[in-house]
Amino acid sequence: MEQDKKATHITINALLRMKTNLSPLMRMLQLADSAFPVGAFSFSNGLESAVHTGVVYDVRTLQAYTRTIALQAAFTDGVAALHSLRSAQRKEYEGILQADRSLHQLKLNNEARTMQQRMGRKLAELGVHLFACDTMERWLADVKEGITPGNYPVAQGILFASLGLNEDILYTAHQYGVISMVLNAALRCLKVSHYDTQRILYQLSDESLQWLPEIRYMALEDMNNFNPQADILASLHEKGAMRMFMN
Repeated sequence: MEQDKKATHITINALLRMKTNLSPLMRMLQLADSAFPVGAFSFSNGLESAVHTGVVYDVRTLQAYTRTIALQAAFTDGVAALHSLRSAQRKEYEGILQADRSLHQLKLNNEARTMQQRMGRKLAELGVHLFACDTMERWLADVKEGITPGNYPVAQGILFASLGLNEDILYTAHQYGVISMVLNAALRCLKVSHYDTQRILYQLSDESLQWLPEIRYMALEDMNNFNPQADILASLHEKGAMRMFMN
């Protein structure tokens, strides 16, 4: 009987340790899930215009386009997200506002700004409701007052910090979300298969991780966003006849 109690006690402790170790993974899976209701499915990150104008027309050009979007996001959104997370961890609220405003200045087209702000506000509302994050509540109030733009990567940084998730997890979830957003849109506006998009996701996910060592040490003023073709495509989408995705 005594041995059974001891075995039960060991098992319970092992389960508790496993839960502690796996909790960050579960939180990341929840927040990076394409079904997480922040409205990512409503946007194509310019892909709809790229398909309509013939820039993207097959698997090869889709992979090239998605890589460009992922690279651009990593060196802008990814940097701002990491700075937001660090500021939230240090309880330096002004650092969060600085990251938000700096990122907003790099969004040259209205469609990109709309996407970032709508998803950012929705994530903030969910963060306050689901996870009781005080910093997020303050930030959301400032967004509603127009004090700060409310970009999605900044909201990610605040939320991941409040959940005890580190920089690597934040960057991984962010890049996964960007890549999967474009590829999910491709399934609706381009003749590609799930096999094609999953292969691209697998390859670009690995490639994105190779950029992290450089991005980790970038200052906000080092963010770069030179991708004129994407801005042109976004402007075409803003005033064009394509309406499968939000503009």
